[in-house]
Amino acid sequence: MGQAIATGATIDAPFLEFLQRERAKSLSPREWEFRLAGYGYAIKDIDGRQIVTSLPQGTEIGTLPETWA
Repeated sequence: MGQAIATGATIDAPFLEFLQRERAKSLSPREWEFRLAGYGYAIKDIDGRQIVTSLPQGTEIGTLPETWA
């Protein structure tokens, strides 16, 4: 997997793999977001892009690759 960039921040390959594993375990996008919230992360949809943020501050971590949209 590659890296994704948002506002200068990159999502490294191990974290992208974690996100992909959690997505594979989920039956729906809503369940995936619920699972990520349990780990302290959220997904925001902005202008057709999915941005991973930390909870509760909402700090942007990075943008998911376009192939995930």
